[in-house]
Amino acid sequence: QAQYEESGGGLVQPGGSLRLSCAGSGSIFNIDPMGWYRQTAGKERDLVATIDNGGQTNYKSSVKGRFIISTNSAKNAVYLQMNNLKPEDTAVYYCNTVPYVNRNWGQGTQVTVSS
Repeated sequence: QAQYEESGGGLVQPGGSLRLSCAGSGSIFNIDPMGWYRQTAGKERDLVATIDNGGQTNYKSSVKGRFIISTNSAKNAVYLQMNNLKPEDTAVYYCNTVPYVNRNWGQGTQVTVSS
């Protein structure tokens, strides 16, 4: 059973960058692709980036060209490099499989983009 722990969030100015990390207690790529989700207050979690075990990636249109998802199988980790951050990227970011498994949500990591 996989559970995830996210880290790397923080406060950054518009145009800045952050790199989020997701560590898995189980196998990151057992069967399903991995994804980064984000959630703002009062809204459902939104999938922003995915990567499968063949390295194929997909992105939400609003982050395409700015975010890069990657993995390190040896470290059982998934990353999200976020560049040119915008205030609308402010959210709590989570990783999980795609489709997600509810019992595997971690605490998330807060990203705040503000001047």
